[in-house]
Order: sequence, then C-alpha cells, then structure tokens
Amino acid sequence: MSPSKRSDLEDWARLRKEVESQPLARSLGQFLDQAAAREPDKVFLHFFQQDQKYTYREISEQSDRLASSLCGLGVRKGGHVALMIPNGPAFIVSWFALAKIGAVMVPVNFSYTSSELGYVLSNSDSEFLVIDESLAGVFDGISEGTRTVADGNVVVVGAAASPRHSYRALLDAGSTPFDAPSPVEQADLLSIQYTSGTTGLPKGCMQSHRFWLIASLVASRGHGMEVTNILITFPLFYLDPQLQVLTALHGGGTAFIARQHSLKAFVGWIKEFKIHLATITPPVYHAIEARPDDVENDLRFIAAFYHKEDTHQALEKRFGAVARDAFGMTEVGVATFTPTSATQMVGSGTCGLAAPFREVLVCDAQGQEKPRGETGELCIAGDGILWGYYKRPEANANSFRGRWFRTGDLAQMDADGYVWIVGRMKDMIKRSGENIAAVEVEAALAEHPDILEAAVISVPDKLRKEEVKAYLILKPGKTADDLSPDQVAIHCESRLARFKIPRFVAYVDEFPRTPSNKIAKNKLVDAVDDLRVGAYDRLDEVWR
Repeated sequence: MSPSKRSDLEDWARLRKEVESQPLARSLGQFLDQAAAREPDKVFLHFFQQDQKYTYREISEQSDRLASSLCGLGVRKGGHVALMIPNGPAFIVSWFALAKIGAVMVPVNFSYTSSELGYVLSNSDSEFLVIDESLAGVFDGISEGTRTVADGNVVVVGAAASPRHSYRALLDAGSTPFDAPSPVEQADLLSIQYTSGTTGLPKGCMQSHRFWLIASLVASRGHGMEVTNILITFPLFYLDPQLQVLTALHGGGTAFIARQHSLKAFVGWIKEFKIHLATITPPVYHAIEARPDDVENDLRFIAAFYHKEDTHQALEKRFGAVARDAFGMTEVGVATFTPTSATQMVGSGTCGLAAPFREVLVCDAQGQEKPRGETGELCIAGDGILWGYYKRPEANANSFRGRWFRTGDLAQMDADGYVWIVGRMKDMIKRSGENIAAVEVEAALAEHPDILEAAVISVPDKLRKEEVKAYLILKPGKTADDLSPDQVAIHCESRLARFKIPRFVAYVDEFPRTPSNKIAKNKLVDAVDDLRVGAYDRLDEVWR
C-alpha cells in the first residue's frame, strides 16, 4: 500500500470515529429548535425563484403553529400524513410540524397521476393529505370507491373550499411554542418514503427520526469541510434534497432551493448565491455549456454521482472544487463515501469506503462474504437504517439477512475497502445461457466519443431467450448518419465479447428518469408492445 493511500485510510478512520461520537438531538423537531436557538435570525431557507427567505426562527415558529393546528384536526403521534407539494416552504414546514407531533410523513411525487396517488395514500394508510392547490385535481381524480382520505382531512396549500382546510389559515391560527401531546424520541417512526424503483410498484421505506439524524450528520460531515451554502435543485419529496436541507441545518447554513431545475441558469445560481455544495451528475455536466469562467465560483464540494474518469477529472478542473462520489439509498441513507483526501481515486469509478455508522459486505447468493475483487451483492448494516418496507413482509423477507440489508446492487470491493458498483442483480440479460450485465455494455458504449448516454435492456427471443438492445442518446449535433448501428457494433467489438454486442440499436432524444435521475428502464420497456419496433436489427439487417 502506498503511503498516500495509507494516510487516506487513516484519515477516514479518524473522521468516522469523530462523526460517530457526535451527540444527536432527541428528535428532528428538537434538532430544528436547537438550531433556531443558536442562529434565530440566520436565513435557513431561500426559495430564490419565488424570492422568499425564511430564518431559522421563522421555520421553527411556523412548524410549531402548524403542528398545533394539525393536532386540532386530530393528527396524533403515529398518524400518517401524505404531502404532495412542489418545492416551497409548505413542504419543509409541514415536515417539521409532523416531526414535532410524532406523526409520520409520506412524501408523494408531485408528478403522480390520480391512480398513483391513490395507491400511495391507500398503501401507506395515510389519514390526512397536505396538497398544493395546483395538484388538487389529481386527488379529485381518484375514484370515490378507492379514495381513502376524506375531504375533511385534506389541507390545501392555496385556495381551499370547505370541508377542505386552508394551509395558510391553519398556520395563522396555530400557537407557539408547541407542546406535543406525546413525547417524541429518536426511535419513533418519522417517514414512509416511497422508493423510485425502476421495476414494480413503489415500496414504502420506514425511516425513524434516528435514520434522518444519522444520515444527515454523515452527509454534512463526510466531506470533512465547512459548507454552509447548499444548492438544492431536485424535488423535495426525494431523499437527497431532504438530506441537503438537513445538511444546511447541521452547519447553521442556508439551503438555496429551486422551485424548478434550470440547466440554463444552473451555473449562474452557483455564482450568484456563492454556493459551497452542489450536485452535478453526468447528464447535468454534459448538458450545461462549458465557459472559461466556470471556475470562478465559491464551490468547495461537488456531489459527483456516477462520474467516471472521462468526466470526473474534467468536472473538478472545470469548477475548481473537490468532486466525490458516494453510495446511498432510501433504505440506508449514506452507505459509502469517497474521502476528500483520496485524490488518487478520482476517475476510478469508486463510490468510496464504508460511511460512518455503516458496515459494508460483498456477498454471494448464500450471504457469505466474497473474496476481495470478486463480484457479489452489496449488503449494508448499521445503526439507523430502515425498519423495513411498510406492509410488505415478502419484500422484507427477501431484502434482509438478519441485520444485513440486501441492496440488489452488484459490487466489488478492493483490499482497502473501496467499493465499486458494477450493476444491478435484476439488470442482467441472459442470452443463450450467457449472463450479460447491462452496465458493462453501457460502459463500453459510453466510451464512444459520439455517445452521450446509453441504456441497455433485454428483448425476449424465442431462440436465445433474450437479446441485447441499446438505446442511445448521441451528443449534440450528432445523428444516426454520424454513428450507424454497424459502427456501434464495430466500436463494441474491441471492448466486448461478441455475445454481449447489442443486436438491436435505437436512437432517442431523452430517457425517462426516476426522481434520483436514474434511467427508468421499466418505462422504456412499457412504452412499446414490441421492443424490436423502432430499432435496427443487426442480425436481420433491417429497421423494425
């Protein structure tokens, strides 16, 4: 082991110990109130597209008032309350209000249809719903026979007609300080967060106050530097933006929250608000036009998920900041983190070492640890991971081996404990008895200079069981005339065994995505009845 790598591992061990020794608040509500007592007049939330600023004191007091009014409606500790609200103060005030009551927040994707909202409300046993007026029609579209939340238990952010309640009226009528009817503790359930999986119906992850206190502590301290201005551009119903709000809270900083993401304005926001921490994924990096003055900013740390060597080093150089990958899930929070000092790992594709409070194993099908360097399933254990999936005993039975949570990700671990994600267990193609990892084919395709992004799926085939299909997004200005399917195959021949080379090639302008910006392959599959249609078939040499 080189001296620099040994030093990195020693530094990370010290940081883990330091983070794990930090005291935690009794609950998320107390955590907010403690911050408000320290920095009452500091701006906590800045919704810059609406030109709205809120201090720590204001959010603490508003959450008190809303909590007292919700209690007056019958919300109690353990009750489930769904939130379907675009990025704005009402989401965060409602979140902390429910935390102070000890009620359970169920955040809902605000792009859901009536049937999808109906499923989440029913599956989560939500008794109340807080919804933006612009989305009220989605709730109204749920058929009477399947609607599980009564009109009298609906709170509308905006104009509300009786028997529904006005969020503003509840806020104005509430009182402060709030004294919860029942004490709220770290071990109490705080949220049922629905996964944005690429297959099957969403599953509700049960997360305690301790889950959020630990996950946010790790997210805020793992990079080992002071970051107080946090840019949040993704929807707040998702895990990462919620952790970023709490990252600001940990540092007594300000969360700059976009109502809606804008690639055109993104770099300008970083400069205008003197942002210290931002998330820049490969699609965002490629989509924003590079300028010579990009490096003139206050960025200190970039959450650089999914970057490889070709973009990781360029990302750091372009913005003049440390960029590191990590691995996290709705189920476990932050599981791995790449140390800031590990400069030798930039571009390696690693997602890092086991994060504070987390243990990591790469296991075989029987749950036994695989030798270092071999591929197996990534399993996570530690303090404060999810309790399990709500009302899904079969999923819980399949997802846990004792205290170890099975992520479903294929991974490798080197001798020093660094982890690489190499694919999904369910994202495999079985062609004529050969197993093909979609991620391996995608990585080979991404090496072509004309390909911006690739997604690989299986196509049913009577002779070979499954064939390989590649969806390609080409770089701006490039078309299929510049990179034909035959040229794609030639590119792959030097990188993949022949049985792994895609038989079907399709060109698209964009991919459907999950809220975490992963490609929603299930939507690619569901979009057509015959996956061969619209693609070039290399075997038969025809466009289907």
